[in-house]
Amino acid sequence: MIYRIDFKAMGCRMLAMVDSSSPEAAETLAQMPNWFEEWEQALSRFRSDSELSDLNHSAGMPMQVSQTMWEVFQAAQEAESASGGLVTATELDALISAGYDQSFDKLPQERAAAPISGWHTTSSLNEVEAETATRTLVLPVDMQLDFGGVAKGWAAQQAARQLSVFGPALVSAGGDMAVTGPQNNGELWLVNIDDPFHPGNFLNTLMLGACGVATSGTDYRRWKQGGRWNHHIIDPRSGQPAQTDIIAATIIAPNAMQAEMAAKAALILGSENGMKWIEDQQLFSAMLVLETGECLYSNHMEHFFWRSK
Repeated sequence: MIYRIDFKAMGCRMLAMVDSSSPEAAETLAQMPNWFEEWEQALSRFRSDSELSDLNHSAGMPMQVSQTMWEVFQAAQEAESASGGLVTATELDALISAGYDQSFDKLPQERAAAPISGWHTTSSLNEVEAETATRTLVLPVDMQLDFGGVAKGWAAQQAARQLSVFGPALVSAGGDMAVTGPQNNGELWLVNIDDPFHPGNFLNTLMLGACGVATSGTDYRRWKQGGRWNHHIIDPRSGQPAQTDIIAATIIAPNAMQAEMAAKAALILGSENGMKWIEDQQLFSAMLVLETGECLYSNHMEHFFWRSK
C-alpha cells in the first residue's frame, strides 16, 4: 500500500510517499509537516526569529547551534567543496542585491534597480570557525548565510530516511527528491520531468530506485529588476544571477543533496562546461534543457527514462 501526503513548506510544494502496510507508517507520514516546520524554523532566512537569522545577526560572535543547523552547515560545506566553490551558502548579500529579499510567494515581479556594485568578493564556508565538540559556529563579520537548496535536499533526505523504517520511501521537497529504493513489488518509482516551456507538460518520465534527484532552473524563481530578468541562482564568480544557456538542469545522484549541488553547478557552468563537469564526476546522470529548447543527455541518463511497453 502506498501512503501519501502533500503539503506546503519551505516556500515549496512537498510530497512524501511510503510503501508500507503498517498503520504506524501512515501516522508517521501525517507528522511530516511538523518535521518540516521545525526544520524551516531553524533554517529559513525569511523568518526573523529563525535560528539562521540569529546566526547571521551574530556574525563575529560564537553561537552554539542545533543539530539540524550543524548538519546542514556540514552539507553546505560538502557542496561547496564538491562544486569547486560554485555552490556556496555565502551569497546571501548577492541574492538580496539581485532582488530576492523575501520569500518568493511574496516577492513582487517588478523590482526597482539596485545600486551597481563595482566589486565582488567570493567568500567560503571554510572561513567560518566551527567547533565540533560544542557545535559552535563563528561567522566572519561580513558574511551572511542562505542555505537555500541544500536545506531542501537535506530535509528530503532526512525525511526519507525516517520513513524508510516502514518501507521504501520517496520524498520531494520542492523538486529535490530522495528515494530510498524500489517499491516492495520490485517496481521503480515513476517521476515526471517538467517541461519548462510548457507548464503542465512533461519532457520525460524517470524510473528511480535508491537515489537523489534535483532540478535547478531559471524559469520559475525569477523576477524583473530594473527592466531585466533576474533569477535566484547566483554565480559566485560574479556575484550576479548566472548567465547561462541552460534553462533547467535535472540530475540523478546518490543522494538528494548531491543532486541539488550538481544541478546548480551545471546550470552555472552552462551547457558545454556543465556537461563536461558532470561527465568528469562519474557520480551523476544529467538532462540539460537549453534556452533553445534542445535537450542534452549525459552518459547513462537515458537508461532512467521510462518507456511504455
